[in-house]
Parts: sequence; structure tokens; C-alpha cells
Amino acid sequence: MALPVDFITRTRALLGEEFERFEAALQADVPVSIRINEKKGMPAPANGGSPCARVGWCSTGYYLPERPSFTFDPLFHAGAYYVQEASSMFLEQAIRRYVTAPVRCLDLCAAPGGKSTHLAACLPEGSLLVSNEVIRSRSHILAENIAKWGCPDCVVTNNDPEELGRLTHLFDVVVADVPCSGEGMFRKDTDSTGEWSVANVALCAGRSRRIIHDIWNALKPGGLLVYSTCTYNTEEDEENIHYIIEELGAEALPIPVEDEWQVTGPLKYTHPVYRFFPHKTRGEGFFLAALRKADGETEEFRLKSKGKKEKGKAVPALPEAAKSCLTDPAAFAPEWDGSRLRMLPRPVQEVYPLLREHLYILSAGICLGETKGKDFIPAEELALSTALNREAFPMVDLDWEDAIRYLKKEALSLPDGTAKGYVLLCHKGFPLGFAKHLGNRANNLYPQEWRIRTGYVPERVITL
Repeated sequence: MALPVDFITRTRALLGEEFERFEAALQADVPVSIRINEKKGMPAPANGGSPCARVGWCSTGYYLPERPSFTFDPLFHAGAYYVQEASSMFLEQAIRRYVTAPVRCLDLCAAPGGKSTHLAACLPEGSLLVSNEVIRSRSHILAENIAKWGCPDCVVTNNDPEELGRLTHLFDVVVADVPCSGEGMFRKDTDSTGEWSVANVALCAGRSRRIIHDIWNALKPGGLLVYSTCTYNTEEDEENIHYIIEELGAEALPIPVEDEWQVTGPLKYTHPVYRFFPHKTRGEGFFLAALRKADGETEEFRLKSKGKKEKGKAVPALPEAAKSCLTDPAAFAPEWDGSRLRMLPRPVQEVYPLLREHLYILSAGICLGETKGKDFIPAEELALSTALNREAFPMVDLDWEDAIRYLKKEALSLPDGTAKGYVLLCHKGFPLGFAKHLGNRANNLYPQEWRIRTGYVPERVITL
């Protein structure tokens, strides 16, 4: 990998005699790491019968000895685990240290979903997570990954930070993994070195400050901001933290770390910040700081009163076929969007009308399914949800070959004796989705936009 000359000069000035070790680390293999989904019962991965190495700062994070064929692992598509860079899992330490009761949390720049799925796993029970992505194409990838993770207490939105900032004091926690120059990803994406420049660093630093300004009003007084980047320079990191403290009156908060993690402290100023360098920690470049907004009076953001038409609008009855789909249906409220039925858990119910009024919502709670005449077609989100009542459907566990056929949206033959109607298809006990069994054949209901598109299958397929 050929590093830009200006990057070498600037980073050498930051690291001094450590730079040679840092540069050598950028030529080494990229560590492979995952987080398992404990709420789906995913066990810790093993290597030849022995447990895989743990990611020290993440309770569900593991390093893998080699890179599996994730595209051809049905458990990956089932949301049994998420592939995430290890350093960025440090977010868990900030959340567990400062979030001890249910909160409303905003993941501001959330695609593709690594930090959102991590937040869904470690926020206190009863919390609401709003995951936002400003770029439309990436927001759909985010919604897919949130659905696969299966946590119902989530809303996915596609809005500009400025629009979210108008929701005065709505959130207790804002996580802002801001767009950056990406220096910490050089090893993973060697082509990105050609896009780096000093001018782009300055551009990203200014954009990050604007994003924080735009969203600041939506954070409650006394609320927590977690700011992170995947870059090394001080302009996007320490200098922006200093700016937030000086201009917005925030307080930088310490996060306990273990010595063996080899986390680096500030390279400028003395605010508590946390940096990951690939020559010291087993992961890519990452920077994180936790900040507390100053206390003050909270303003209640009110929903506009409903119009007469909406007040008197009849709500369709819940289809009989839908009533047994969830393990605890009393914890959810129905929300119809035409013929599509969503079930909103309590944390979502409280703010859904407000969010719907001001934001563009891609998904919320669980999409249970869709009515078509007298038929109710269960949705893929239901199959992947941790709130699914498996006893509501006959179940067939597919071997690897049939699971891949299903995920490619190819034709399937189900075993003799399989009941007619909607069947829950699983692999190793993990739900993948639904098929409609007609007796002599089965209709594959896997979403067209999610299917495995490649026709190539590696000669050696490695799965978890």
C-alpha cells in the first residue's frame, strides 16, 4: 500500500518513533471480527473446538481465525451475528458506563448498521433506538440489517441531521459516527488512499462540526453525545471535541479502559478521548469521545393535534392469522399502512406519531405482514424478529444447500408431510424466512431485493 506523502508527514508528527510500527501494521492482514446475537441464542464461535479469541472491550465480540464466506453462510443472513470491525465495538464501553436506564437513543449516521445493531444489543431493556441515514440508498441497507438483527424497539429513518435537530430535546443519547476522511480504513480499503488529501481532512472536520450543531437541539439537557470517527488526525478528532466543549458547553467524560487493550489517549489537549491504532490494538483506526450536554430546562416537543378525518378514521381489525404471531402480542400496538400491518412495541408507540409527522420513516417495530383478500402473508421481518412466536407456523429446518437456494430466491421442494400454508424455514434452528407450501411445490417468499445475487460459489465454503 502506497501511503500519501502528506499523510506520512502528518502522522509521523503525531506518532514520533511509533510511526514505523504503525506503517508496518498497515501492511499486515486485516483482523476479522464479529458480534454474536445473544438474543437469538447464537453461541460463541469456536476454532477447532476451542473458543475464538474475545474482543476485550465488547462482551459479544470475537476474532475469527480466518474470513468465512459470509455471503454463503445462512446464519449471517439470519442475523445470528454481525460482521463488525473490532475497534468500533468500543462504543459498548461508553453506553454501559453512562446509560443505566431506558432511553431514547438516536444513531445519527447509522448505515450500514454496525453501531445500531450493537446499540440494540446493549441499551437497557425498554429503550427506543432511532437509526438514521441521510443517503437514500444506504438507508435501505440499514433497514435490512436492522430487520435481520431482529430487535423490535427500533425505527429507521432517512433524514438530514438538520431535520432531526428540530425535534427539540427528544433524545437522551445521540451517537454520531460522523463521515470522516477514513484514514483508519486504509488497511481494509487500500483504494481509499488515493482519495485522501489534506483539503478533504479540513472539509470533513468542518462538516462534522456542522452535523453536531444541527443535531444538538434534539439532545436533552444532561444528555449523552458519543462522537466517533475512523480517522487519526487531530482536526477531525481532538480539535472537534475541543470545539464542542468550548462552543456548545459540553463536558468530556472518562471511560474506564483496561491496560491490555492498549487504547491511546489524547494527542492534543487533555480531554478524555480514546484512540485505536492498528500497531497497538487488534483492529483498525478508530476514535471515540463521550460528552455530556450541560443541564438545563427540558422543552417538551408536542405533536400537532390530529385532524377530524384522522380522528374518526376506522382502524382495520387485526387478522386472525396475525394474532398468534408474536410471543407477547399485548406489548404491541397495530399500525396499518394501507394493507401492510406493523406492530409497534411500547417504546416505539410513545413517539411514533411525532416521528411520522416530522420524519421519513422506512421501518418501525415489526412488519408483521400484508393482507391480500382473505389471505394474510407474513413478512420477512416477522421471521427474523426476536419477538416471533415460532409455534404459530409449521417449521422446516433446511440443510446448507437448500438454505442457499432459499436465500437466492430459487425454487424449493419441502419434505413430504409438510403442512400446507405458510411455513417458517430455518437453518440450524435460526429462522431465515417464509415459504408458502402448496403441496406439490413451495412459493419462495424471500424478499427479491435481499436475495444472494452472485452465481459464484467458492470451492471451499467456510461458515460459522
